[in-house]
Amino acid sequence: MAGMAQVAVREVMDIRQAAEYLGISGDTLYRYASEGFVPAFKLGNRWRFKKSLLDAWMDEKSGVKAVVVETVEPKQKKPVGRAR
Repeated sequence: MAGMAQVAVREVMDIRQAAEYLGISGDTLYRYASEGFVPAFKLGNRWRFKKSLLDAWMDEKSGVKAVVVETVEPKQKKPVGRAR
């Protein structure tokens, strides 16, 4: 259980952590990284995965659009005429 909390916190993950995060086997993730299918980089001779890039990649592959927050300015009230 503590290991799962650690995965959620880490930005850069190794093969084992990233495979657990994605819910696939380490062998499959290694093959995907070698083929350039998932965003990954090598540090020395070991694959590393940035959580933010994996999240963006999953959103892209699943068709999820990035949420754009649009600021709406409140309309100004019209001046009230004088009471008679």
